[in-house]
Amino acid sequence: MTQMTEQQTNSTQKSILSWLVLLAGVYAILLSVGMVGSGFKEASGGSAGAKELFAFATNPFLALLIGILATALVQSSSTVTSVIVGLVAGGLPIEAAIPMVMGANIGTTVTNTLVSLGHVRKKSEFRRAFAAATVHDFFNLMCVIIFLPIEIFFNIFEKASAWLAGLMVDGDSMSMKGFNFIKPLTKPVISEIKHFLDFLPDMAGAITLVGMGILAIFASITIIGRVLRGLMVGRAKKILHGAIGRGPISGIASGAVVTVLVQSSSTTTSLMVPLVGSGVFKPRDIYPFTLGANIGTTITGLLAATALSGAGAIVGLQIALVHLMYNIAGVLVVYGLPFLREIPLTLAHKLADIATERHSLAALYVLTVFFLIPGLCVFAMSALG
Repeated sequence: MTQMTEQQTNSTQKSILSWLVLLAGVYAILLSVGMVGSGFKEASGGSAGAKELFAFATNPFLALLIGILATALVQSSSTVTSVIVGLVAGGLPIEAAIPMVMGANIGTTVTNTLVSLGHVRKKSEFRRAFAAATVHDFFNLMCVIIFLPIEIFFNIFEKASAWLAGLMVDGDSMSMKGFNFIKPLTKPVISEIKHFLDFLPDMAGAITLVGMGILAIFASITIIGRVLRGLMVGRAKKILHGAIGRGPISGIASGAVVTVLVQSSSTTTSLMVPLVGSGVFKPRDIYPFTLGANIGTTITGLLAATALSGAGAIVGLQIALVHLMYNIAGVLVVYGLPFLREIPLTLAHKLADIATERHSLAALYVLTVFFLIPGLCVFAMSALG
């Protein structure tokens, strides 16, 4: 009896510690996004090189490729989106940030494919797992093909998000009735960090602050993901098993909820792909769940936007809303229209058939689509620009 009581006490203590670490991680995100925004603003504002800094803003395709490559490298759209929120608050033009967010959606799907490679030794498992993974790839590619040209010509997401952000933000504050409870928590710490970097020249100090903020975002999101997986992964699995097979609306909603719970669409994917590989579900079954993960992952960017104040608050919130609106629009259009809905599944199955016969093509697909093509294009466009 005493042993059971001790185990319960230890479990309770671990749970309390986990929640405290989670709160510290959330605060770290808010702090680090503020650091990125502040540093980027100092680096670009009033600088003679600001135009060069934003040169890629006139090329949406370069911005898209940067989003793909950055997300594929860090394997976290949440991290990249949070960084983009900070950069926009610091002066990055919204028209450059929108294609970067679209690119982040594509880049994050590399995790799906890497998880599926774990089934490569068994043909039938690999065929199912690879199809389940790449349906996410093709869906996000279709969204870009449809919405990027529309955004370039009509700025629908920029205009809609600006209108919605204007309704949500009171002046330059991210909180209700002009009371900003985030700024007092983060500004003193950021000021101390800036003071610590005073020994560096202005530009070097600003760039260092941005770099420290990006590293802090990456670290804090990693910590939050691990803690939430420990706290919530059991519940997430129950939601997943309970939702799949109950229809697309249930699947999409559950995918969003699970991703919010574990704060990582990569984790949501790692729960799904092995289940398809083992034959428990079919790629078609988890397709809606994957789309829900797209929506759920936008919560981190919205959270990051609450760290902002001043003139950058509304544009920071705006780009976070763009990510949410874009992912919802993708579900409504690509999945909502029957003649488009089947295309990602068909392409995923065809690619899986080819990759199953020649495993080297699966590795080549990952390297080419997520790293070589974006990397070479970014390098070439930068050199030519």
